[in-house]
Amino acid sequence: MSQQRHGSTSGNGDRAGAVPAFPDLPEATIARLPEYLRALHNLGEGGADTISSEGLAAAAGVNSAKLRKDLSHLGSYGTRGVGYDVALLIEQIEYVLGLDQRRAVGLVGVGNLGHALAGYDGFASRGFKIVALFDADPAKVGERIHGLVVRHIDELPAVAAEETLAIGVIATPAGAAQAVADELVAAGVTSILNFAPCVLSVPANVDVRKVDLAIELQILSFHEHRKASLTALPGGRSATGAGNQEAVGS
Repeated sequence: MSQQRHGSTSGNGDRAGAVPAFPDLPEATIARLPEYLRALHNLGEGGADTISSEGLAAAAGVNSAKLRKDLSHLGSYGTRGVGYDVALLIEQIEYVLGLDQRRAVGLVGVGNLGHALAGYDGFASRGFKIVALFDADPAKVGERIHGLVVRHIDELPAVAAEETLAIGVIATPAGAAQAVADELVAAGVTSILNFAPCVLSVPANVDVRKVDLAIELQILSFHEHRKASLTALPGGRSATGAGNQEAVGS
């Protein structure tokens, strides 16, 4: 599928999306594309065929200028007076994110979090399928979770080759996460989603995304502390406006 094919018409005339077959995107743009995709799917399911940049930006929680710049990297400029074609833009973003291909996922660690992740329907609806579950605890090996039998971590290399694992998910305690990451890398997995509260050391060709819920709660705690402190200032200054402005500008 060629990215050139997806170029839409701009408001200035016949401006095709002259971008490479695979555009070199800024990291910040890559991070926002899934938000645009989520918003577009919601709009499409609601019956929308087109959407203005302002409407899509509001649905995605960004400003419209930033959205237009992001989408211009894909060769998508919309049409003046019409906006963006929802179905076409979904196709463009899914292509760039590689969601037009099946991504096999292996999950290591089937504690409470692992159980929840294994049963999350949102993965399948976005092109990801958990094909294997692993754990080092003999008491958990052989357990059936959402149709999958938990395998021992020692089976990881064989399963990774058999299933062509694209992504490894680590849901183990922090103390075990680095060893699991090493095993995933040795098995040829070069993309890792890490839920363990630790920093992983991996080769340069391996991409790691970290999800630490405790850190997110600590950041929210900071904002609560700041709002309470500002409210207590002499003169009764309200923190609501200042907090909102900073959140938008971040």
